Amino acid sequence: MDGNGRWAQLRSLPRTAGHRAAETTVIDIIEAARAAGVEWLSLYAFSTENWNRPGTEVDYLMRLVRRVVRKHAPLLLARGIRCRFLGAADPRIPRELAQDFDDLATLTADNQGMTLTVAFDHGGRRDIVQAAKSLIRNGTPADEVTERLFADHLPFPDTPDVDLVIRTSGEQRISNFMLWQVAYAEWVFPDVLWPDFRAPDFLACLHTYRRRDRRFGGVPPQTNGDTS
Repeated sequence: MDGNGRWAQLRSLPRTAGHRAAETTVIDIIEAARAAGVEWLSLYAFSTENWNRPGTEVDYLMRLVRRVVRKHAPLLLARGIRCRFLGAADPRIPRELAQDFDDLATLTADNQGMTLTVAFDHGGRRDIVQAAKSLIRNGTPADEVTERLFADHLPFPDTPDVDLVIRTSGEQRISNFMLWQVAYAEWVFPDVLWPDFRAPDFLACLHTYRRRDRRFGGVPPQTNGDTS
């Protein structure tokens, strides 16, 4: 969800105004994804590297996220959306916010609709390191380590591999996002800044994805002897 700061800068507003405007987009895209039949939606809200931002901005984001979680919890519950938080391990996260995360996850745990994963204080490299440490602690022999077993030690191992990554604002970087799970993801980079991103933009990205030829390293089926 990229472009909040640039959105605010273009309007001669503080960066916090861009973060605040992003709330509307978050809810719009959650609703659009659910309506489109998306079963798993992940939102990259705060990375392990985002702690390097100015302290005033980080503090504002913590307060904003807490307000958003509390405000929209009834809607998420009513929509049958199961909510989970990927990361959220840093002790710098305010205790009250961490509790709000736990409360929302518990509140929606039995929902059978779309699963919404909010990546907050998330880093793909950290997840991979933690999985390796878990295998070592379990005494798993090196010869027994497989990709499937390794994935079982990642956070939320029931999460399927990512099919589509949408990065708004035109930036084209992975930024440490779910590095294991995006191995064969399709990528779309709309130029729209996140606060301006809306349901039609999201559906356009889905349309682009559905037109992709996903070969997973293979070749297309041969037809009438044509191998081109």
